[in-house]
Amino acid sequence: MNRTLFAADALLPAGWAKDVLLAWDDAGRFTRVAPGASPPAGTPVAAGPVLPGMPNLHSHAFQRGFAGLTEHRSAEQDSFWSWRTLMYRFAARLGPEQMEAIATWLYAEMLEAGYTSVCEFQYVHHGADGRAYADDATLSCALLRAAQAAGIGFTLLPVLYQTSGFGSRPPTDGQRRFVRATDSMLRLLEALGPACAGQGARLGLAPHSLRAVPPDGLQAVLAGLDALDPAAPIHIHIAEQTQEVDDCIAWSGQRPVAWLLDHAPVDARWCLVHATHMDDAEYAAAAHSGAVAGLCPTTEANLGDGIFDLPRWRDHGGAWGVGSDSHACVNAAEELLMLEYSQRLGRRQRNVGASAAQPHVATALTLQAVQGGAQAAGRAIGGLAVGQQADLVVLDAARPALQGLPAPDMLSAHVFASHRSSAIDSVRVAGRVRVSGGRHPLHHGAAAAFVAARTQLLQD
Repeated sequence: MNRTLFAADALLPAGWAKDVLLAWDDAGRFTRVAPGASPPAGTPVAAGPVLPGMPNLHSHAFQRGFAGLTEHRSAEQDSFWSWRTLMYRFAARLGPEQMEAIATWLYAEMLEAGYTSVCEFQYVHHGADGRAYADDATLSCALLRAAQAAGIGFTLLPVLYQTSGFGSRPPTDGQRRFVRATDSMLRLLEALGPACAGQGARLGLAPHSLRAVPPDGLQAVLAGLDALDPAAPIHIHIAEQTQEVDDCIAWSGQRPVAWLLDHAPVDARWCLVHATHMDDAEYAAAAHSGAVAGLCPTTEANLGDGIFDLPRWRDHGGAWGVGSDSHACVNAAEELLMLEYSQRLGRRQRNVGASAAQPHVATALTLQAVQGGAQAAGRAIGGLAVGQQADLVVLDAARPALQGLPAPDMLSAHVFASHRSSAIDSVRVAGRVRVSGGRHPLHHGAAAAFVAARTQLLQD
């Protein structure tokens, strides 16, 4: 296998560079990233600008199976909470085979759309009756197999879910497949360790939310995780909905992010998923903790969550990344477009995501999202740099939306003026080609299996 690639233009962590020779070793790590180089004879030449692969920092894979099926009125005023009721009905029917089929297609879709890794927030653990499978890791292993088949980088985040609301309210019937005791979660993490290590996946933990994990459970599981792996990534849903904020204040007298910062050792290991509704003090304190804000713009728009204040977060030096969450949309560039457009709508100004260092919005957002996503994934996937994994996306400079433009404008056109995935030529993960000519090799077979699984779930 050839382990080099020459790019006329490449987006390095410091910005755009010309005539870049990329080389990586047998393990898929960059050993050379050399601007101003000449390609040695026989070196493949990229079809267009080379971008760092985008980490997808928040995914519920099974939800791809009902994407588009909740866009009808089911309550007098539909919201996240009415959507969640429909989601529970779908989750109740899901089996290991359907989980694997849906995830395999989803991960192939992600690769075709410019994601090279994914953090899977996995909370469906048990059978439909709420009882554990004979192999307690059955559904997590289905996701690991799907990631391996598709060839996407993987961070597995088994979810601790214990209560239905603040104040330790008992779980509902719709949540019975999710619920675990703390010691059961720690045993699951121990069991999953070898499987993750065997395919180069990272294993972390996701306390679902403050409403789903009471204080004693949170304290105990964090202590147990530290005993297993003190560097493991930790993700949590927080401050997604205004009702969640109101309920947290009623329970504790504090807003959710403020409570978490006061009661947990939040640092750079943490990803605060959504964190949509924070006050000034929370924005400052959360950013200064080093945690990543996990933004899911298309899902947050789909659910009517609200708008994260990106400029305020960046003013405090906060790290952030993007995820596709419920997978109403599966496209890395589309998340950046939605993020920028939501800021424009909220502030009534343009080019909000640009910075003094990077005046092109698409360049600035891409570099920041890659860095934050890599941190949240707990893996060395932070861009085109020596020591990082050779995850990259090649744009097709011959596409009409991009043709004849300088590289920064090609990326801008990719994000803002194309069909997004239509401008992607190829994708590599750890140096290995996973998408060629815009297509994953599993595209047709995985799509057919996905459709069959979804049809079965909707007919049962």
